[in-house]
Amino acid sequence: MQCQICNKSGMTGNNVSHSNRKTKTRWKANVHKQTLAIDGKPTRVKICSRCLRTMYKPPRGRKARARAAA
Repeated sequence: MQCQICNKSGMTGNNVSHSNRKTKTRWKANVHKQTLAIDGKPTRVKICSRCLRTMYKPPRGRKARARAAA
């Protein structure tokens, strides 16, 4: 599966043993099916856990602090 926000998908590489033998492996992205409110409508999306966590972060920076103080 692939994240519909950042297009993150799996990676490929090698498992390397102690004797330095290499075997192919695949790491999958941590993608979840989630219902999110997009433009006020509940929409079902496939989203990775990093994007899901980032959505709930408060805004940072000088402009965000100015808005919070006003």
